[in-house]
Amino acid sequence: MKRHRLAFVGLAAATLSGCISLSPKPPARMMALTATTPLAPGTTITTGDDKALAIARLSAVPALATQRVLVTDGPTAIAYLKDGLWAAQPAELFRGLLSETISARTGRAVTDQRMVQIQPDTRLSGQLSAFGLDSQGAAVTVIFDATLAHSGSDQIQTRRFAARVGVASEQPPAVAAALNQAANQVAADVADWVGK
Repeated sequence: MKRHRLAFVGLAAATLSGCISLSPKPPARMMALTATTPLAPGTTITTGDDKALAIARLSAVPALATQRVLVTDGPTAIAYLKDGLWAAQPAELFRGLLSETISARTGRAVTDQRMVQIQPDTRLSGQLSAFGLDSQGAAVTVIFDATLAHSGSDQIQTRRFAARVGVASEQPPAVAAALNQAANQVAADVADWVGK
């Protein structure tokens, strides 16, 4: 009797596993950021610590701590875009875009944060405060609060960078293209600030 009961439970579990999904089906395509000012292949940058730059792991407001695409609907309501999914969390993608853009626009070496033996004199950190679709304004918004610190100095600089780009539709490809444009605009502004 006990053996038959175990066989039945196993059969029921196998049957249900084909009907129940514990996670949503991923979309056919995932969204990413690409630099509009990429570093050219073969480019060599030689510099000392005083001209190199380290970009810390960026933080983000809690609503952006996901691979889903944030949609704001007024000052207090949020949702996530149907079928929109980033290849990684926005803060990680934006950090890569910043690194590429700063190197290409300023000629400064941007070191990988995992290379602990290299400690550049200039360190950039910050937080993504907005990175998504404003459904009421039919636009995307990117806001990055940057902090710049230099070795040997007890002062830090902070600055808010923002960009807003209109969208023709709320479909993932249109939203992704607009967010890529806005993110590149913010990255370019940060590069110009860091390069001074």
